[in-house]
Amino acid sequence: MPVPETAVPPSVDVPRLHDAVLDWFAVHARDLPWRSPDCPPWGVLVSEIMLQQTPVVRVLPRWHAWLERWPTPADLAAAPTADVLTAWDRLGYPRRALRLQEAARAIVERHGGEVPADPSALRALPGIGEYTAAAVSSFAFGLPETVVDTNVRRVIARAVGGQALPGRSLTRAEMRRAHALMPEDPDRAQAWNAGVMELGALVCTARSPACERCPLADACAWVAAGSPPPEQAPRGQAWAGTDRQVRGAVMAAVREHGRVAGDGLRAVVVAGGRLGAHRPGDAQWERCVAGLLADGLLARDDDGAFAFPS
Repeated sequence: MPVPETAVPPSVDVPRLHDAVLDWFAVHARDLPWRSPDCPPWGVLVSEIMLQQTPVVRVLPRWHAWLERWPTPADLAAAPTADVLTAWDRLGYPRRALRLQEAARAIVERHGGEVPADPSALRALPGIGEYTAAAVSSFAFGLPETVVDTNVRRVIARAVGGQALPGRSLTRAEMRRAHALMPEDPDRAQAWNAGVMELGALVCTARSPACERCPLADACAWVAAGSPPPEQAPRGQAWAGTDRQVRGAVMAAVREHGRVAGDGLRAVVVAGGRLGAHRPGDAQWERCVAGLLADGLLARDDDGAFAFPS
């Protein structure tokens, strides 16, 4: 679809933005294993799933262990689900592990065990959305797809839009602007995707942007406007006392013990200390356990004991 000329204000020097970000990235890019030229597309796909709402420092050891154990989609596709959930460990949002295994099975069935490069084929895999498909196509295969995550949205909102923070949901206008900012050269486009993402992660952060270290500071519309505060303050995610905390504690208990008697699960979870001072009421406990069972993250055998699905 053609990008409207108004997607980027005429005052923005796009080539200057490209040069500034790419020069900065060439010097400051973190040495991450999924960025290595030797990393297979499967490794890139695994990293993208693991990095969703999870910091790099937590992902690195899990990523290495995962690729050592299941170096190809076929290896993961054939693995017992209980092993997959156990190996996911404490990365959080464990449904991602199930979706990753489902994607691996689909890759084996539809693509001969090779991760496809085409973004439409990637989007057709279980659990793979627009962002992940674009990221894998770009970072694993060098295709000039537009990659827009939270970090990219924030950098563009500030540098081009003059906003402190983007809105809570990605809009079509944001995507048009991101498309318009993409370099035409495929190699520079790939580096631009990674560079803007890295800039948002390391410098142009949500709460404490280091504008004094930013390569775009002298061209940033937000800085030029006096760095106005956001229209809506960023919200942290509540944890203590939430269903997420309870579900995570149940998963951790089953991961540690392997199999827990049905009438003892609640006591095991509380004794593990993962809930702190919180004690879930009957309604919350039943809701969380039922949700884990419905999501396929937990199974109950004929004796009523809980374990990971086999």
